[in-house]
Amino acid sequence: MTEMKLLLVDDESDFLGTLLKRMKRRQVDVHGVGSGEAALAWLETHDTDVVILDVRMPGMDGVETLRAIKKRHPLMEVIMLTGHASMEVAIEGMEMGAFDYLMKPMDMDELLYKAEDAFKKKTIHEGRIRQRSRELG
Repeated sequence: MTEMKLLLVDDESDFLGTLLKRMKRRQVDVHGVGSGEAALAWLETHDTDVVILDVRMPGMDGVETLRAIKKRHPLMEVIMLTGHASMEVAIEGMEMGAFDYLMKPMDMDELLYKAEDAFKKKTIHEGRIRQRSRELG
């Protein structure tokens, strides 16, 4: 299996920096950006498997970013993060195709476990598409 490539999106630079350091210590191929707009720009030019996306950000919020990601990259898996308890946002994100939803502060092992599950799901979907293309081709 190939190595999972993660993108972290959070406007809180201290939180983002800490999460990046902790992921890199665990040998995760990870990059971080501070806004929804920066995430969309990154995804246009870099292979990414899973996006870990903060819900509440100035400018383009997490829900808007999720909508844009799913429109441009339908197989991309997205895990939503929030420090503000909001079941409405969680339900909306899941309805729009988010893989899962976690509350900040979250357990690092739980976050990595969910990211790995999201990566497996994406890999399986891509494999099925390739297989179907070969069958039809």
